[in-house]
Amino acid sequence: MQTLSPPDETERPVVLVVDDAPSSLGMLCDTLESSGYTVLVAADGEAALQRLELVVPDAILLDGLMPGLSGFETCRRIKANAALAHIPVLFMTGLSETAHVVEGFECGGVDYVVKPIRAQEVLARLHTHTRNARITRMARDAVDVAGMGVVFVDARGRIAWRSPQAALWIQALDAPPAAGLLPASLAPALAPGAAIAVTTAAGARISVRNLGAAALGETMLLFAAQREGAVGTPSARLAEAALTPRETEVLSWLAKGKTNRDIGDILGTSPRTVNKHLEHIFEKLGVETRAAAAALASGQLA
Repeated sequence: MQTLSPPDETERPVVLVVDDAPSSLGMLCDTLESSGYTVLVAADGEAALQRLELVVPDAILLDGLMPGLSGFETCRRIKANAALAHIPVLFMTGLSETAHVVEGFECGGVDYVVKPIRAQEVLARLHTHTRNARITRMARDAVDVAGMGVVFVDARGRIAWRSPQAALWIQALDAPPAAGLLPASLAPALAPGAAIAVTTAAGARISVRNLGAAALGETMLLFAAQREGAVGTPSARLAEAALTPRETEVLSWLAKGKTNRDIGDILGTSPRTVNKHLEHIFEKLGVETRAAAAALASGQLA
């Protein structure tokens, strides 16, 4: 069987393998190493969490049942840490009962492979998840263009995803939220079409607009910093434009000087689709050229 190339040919992705009997996974580790991955090993959940304090891998292969801290609880702790939550976790276990499969996904796993491990199968799954995770991280960085942030909230008021800038603002509120929950002060923003303003503990004013329903029944909230005299500034114009997350990504890469083909390669779409997004962006921003949109995104156009 042909060996898959790693997600990025210029950098060796790092995989953390967590198993209480790592010697039994020698063939898997050898296959990963020969396929371009750097493999780190931990013998239990506590050791894995300690390693994650020193390095952030591109993916984690995690045994579901281990002495002490189980793989499921280890995954929950990883996903509760905002700095690690983006890492895809693939469970490896001899358990195939529905209850265990469901628990693996409920605690944050993205995939599930049953022992005995078939190295090439794991490699194929790993290739897909590490690539998707890297694209997601690029999208998160792009969403924060021009001082804005995005939060997705599920029907139970839990934060399903938030961009880095939005996460910082949420943590800076006067009453920080319980882990994984939207702060009570932001609850009014969940009303359809709502637009509210909140103040952080440091006195910064943040506007929050409800942009409506997104995928999986989640609500999308757009955060933007409010500044005195900001009306008409690039940041204010971008906030008022209410770009979608994908349009914001396209605009971010446009501001970095990327061509339609470059942007299409980065986002996994065609140059024609990128051009369609740009048409919508130009209309929302009230500009006619790529240069004007790029200047607005970089804060150089009033």
